[in-house]
Amino acid sequence: MPAKNAPEGELNSLAARAADDEPRAIEQLLARVRPMVVRYCRARLGRSGGGSYTSADDVAQEVCLAVLSALPRYRDLGRPFSAFVFGIAAHKVTDAHRGAVRDLSRPVEVLPDVEDPGRGPELAALASETSRQMQDLLGTLPTAHREVLVLRVAVGLTAEETGQSLGMTAGAVRVTQHRALARLRDLIGPGRLGEVSA
Repeated sequence: MPAKNAPEGELNSLAARAADDEPRAIEQLLARVRPMVVRYCRARLGRSGGGSYTSADDVAQEVCLAVLSALPRYRDLGRPFSAFVFGIAAHKVTDAHRGAVRDLSRPVEVLPDVEDPGRGPELAALASETSRQMQDLLGTLPTAHREVLVLRVAVGLTAEETGQSLGMTAGAVRVTQHRALARLRDLIGPGRLGEVSA
């Protein structure tokens, strides 16, 4: 079960103090933001070819660094701080998708001496395929629907927190989530999963 997300008021307060270069506030802010960013990146990028979240975790780290470097310029303009964070995260995820299309090689520095005792190649391939199919399904949704699902399901935000992050009411978030899930159910109907990935 994911950790409870920090209330928006607390994040906004921490962000204001962190923007004033208060070291303890920066540390606390990063501790609260990082788990949300990791879940968001993992949900948007999925597992890498090896069945791990390495690239998603790398992107999450880049997001955290970008947030930290943007803090001195951050000003509370009445929007929740999470909207600021997820805006940066969305751009970094888009950059990662572009980068993956350009360079499909993944060299490793060291070749392992022993076989991985975890899942074998068949299970890794199945997990990779499932992740790819899920990304394909999410890719069929309008951006707003996809963002609502990722923030609600993967990140674990409440409807109110999601609404604040996306500039929507909690009711609009619930309706959008319902429509997105209904669309996915239609796509996953009998015999249609293969059509989505084709």
